[in-house]
Amino acid sequence: MEELKVFTMDQVSSHISKADCWFVIGGKVYDVTNFLEEHPGGEEVLLEASGGDATQDFESVGHSTAAQGMMETYLVGVLEGFKGDITPIKKETTGAKQEKTAFKEIPASVVKDNESSFFTKLLQFLVPLLIVAVAFGIRSFLKESQTSS
Repeated sequence: MEELKVFTMDQVSSHISKADCWFVIGGKVYDVTNFLEEHPGGEEVLLEASGGDATQDFESVGHSTAAQGMMETYLVGVLEGFKGDITPIKKETTGAKQEKTAFKEIPASVVKDNESSFFTKLLQFLVPLLIVAVAFGIRSFLKESQTSS
């Protein structure tokens, strides 16, 4: 991998427009100007984060591995004093995968419950029908008793 340029936070903070949008994620500097219109969350989200450290914002959203993989395309350098790994951000997410595999697998089985008797099925149909019929009967009775009074 070629040597990346080193930027100060002052340099990054001057790139805050639609024509020139940069930010820092995990100590790495990204120029996302060409991605503004394509960003699924809208360009406003990127412009709000521009010129500063967007690490927390990026991580809190929970981007897909595809989105994380795209980050390498926009990588222009590292922040001054950055001592971390310069590999693409998609490789940094292996910790999340390890976390997922730390869960213990529990055996499970599916219980198929389709042994309803004919009587149960008949009741499921007749009870609501009976309730509607009783309500209609009461309504008719009350209407008739009011007109005869």
